[in-house]
Amino acid sequence: MMCRAILRPFVLVFVVGASFCIAMQSAHAAVKPHALFSDGTVLQADTKVPVWGTANSGEKVTVKFQGQEVSAIAADGKWLVDLEPMKANKTPADMTIEGSNTINVKNILIGEVWICSGQSNMQWSVNRSETPAEVLAASANPQIRLFTVERRGTAEPQSELRRTTAFGFWSECGPQTLGEFSAVAYHFGRELQKKLDVPVGLISSNVGGTPAEAWTSRETLLAAPETAILVDKDPARPPKSSALFNAMIKPLAPYAIRGVNWYQGESNAGRAYQYRTLFPAMINDWRSTWGQGEFPFLYVQLAPFKAKSPEPIESDWAELREAQVLTLKEPNTAMIVITDVGDEGDIHPKPKAPVGQRLALAARGVAYGEKIEISGPVYSGMNVTGGKITLSFTNVGQGLEAKGGPLTGFAVAGNNRKFKNAYAEINGETVVVHSPEIAQPVAVRYGWANYPVVNLWNKDGLPASPFRTDDFPILTGPKSK
Repeated sequence: MMCRAILRPFVLVFVVGASFCIAMQSAHAAVKPHALFSDGTVLQADTKVPVWGTANSGEKVTVKFQGQEVSAIAADGKWLVDLEPMKANKTPADMTIEGSNTINVKNILIGEVWICSGQSNMQWSVNRSETPAEVLAASANPQIRLFTVERRGTAEPQSELRRTTAFGFWSECGPQTLGEFSAVAYHFGRELQKKLDVPVGLISSNVGGTPAEAWTSRETLLAAPETAILVDKDPARPPKSSALFNAMIKPLAPYAIRGVNWYQGESNAGRAYQYRTLFPAMINDWRSTWGQGEFPFLYVQLAPFKAKSPEPIESDWAELREAQVLTLKEPNTAMIVITDVGDEGDIHPKPKAPVGQRLALAARGVAYGEKIEISGPVYSGMNVTGGKITLSFTNVGQGLEAKGGPLTGFAVAGNNRKFKNAYAEINGETVVVHSPEIAQPVAVRYGWANYPVVNLWNKDGLPASPFRTDDFPILTGPKSK
């Protein structure tokens, strides 16, 4: 599978990457801004904007932009200044950075900046997604800017981003630049730019086939027993953990951003219970790294995958989706559900527009404060009466609906914990579930499968998340002694 193949070269680049960065650190001379401050960049509106780079120690560096002039003295070969908050501006402007030399950064916009990260479904390009020719033909938009981080891992945290012909530069969105860019990120940015009418900068930092621990700092992993076991303690071996955080996330901070879009989890499905700890820890790790408060963190629940099952089954993919639901307890988070966007035979479903559009909807609610429904129905409680279970939900919005026919995807179990397919019907803002095979039901599961076949939505056009009402032992949970 493609996503596994991508991960293999990392071991080869750790030593090379570390050596390269050491050499660069010892070779600082002229004033040089960080790679994110290059022609075509988008600066985040309405917040302080750090600008930084390298120079000779003791050198005075002055940054001039839109009437502001700020200076700093380089220490240990590095400098950083803060620009005061600026309003969104669709008119390009230039920045001057002066020291022993002068650099002009051209064509800068002020707007909304989002990092789009994860594994292969976030990396998946426009060229490899649904209707690429049609998407590319309509993509020209200088108010959307694209930046792709080079895909590599390093053993130690980096401060610089490497630049190659394919990575490390901003570009205006259009048919010539978009093809290999993240499709989910593009559709998110396109929808957001259209709704907000301000520039949007998208930073794509993702690698197929990678687990969440690769995107989490070593210090954070070591802080909890559940995740400390993921850290390789042998200094003679390059890590299988933190490598991508070191090379692809840490160097982005403290670039001012509005928030993060995240699409990952497939590589952690076999350890779904552990993900309950790992994923929130990673989110808080990034927030701590930026020092920008609890910025919005939006993420995609796993899409349906693998063969459909006509009978209820145990599923590590369902357990990973549950871990993602539980992460909603973290502040300023939102999860989008894509049970309608899956492919039995392909872990990379081609339709990416619905994913990006729902992320943009979530951003409008969480990051921009619009009073809109951003989630499908979410299970909140149950009541058992006379052989039937009545389920309650939040995020009902304008009401519940069964999309395309009678409700499907529900199963019930009795005290023996054996689940059977069940009948379900909507009753106002609740769903009533029963099975003629289970006289005394005690638990309900909905969409608890690798490939959920489900159709409970709200009338706002958003699908319900799979869930279970029970706390029975699960495949990836702690083993009883």
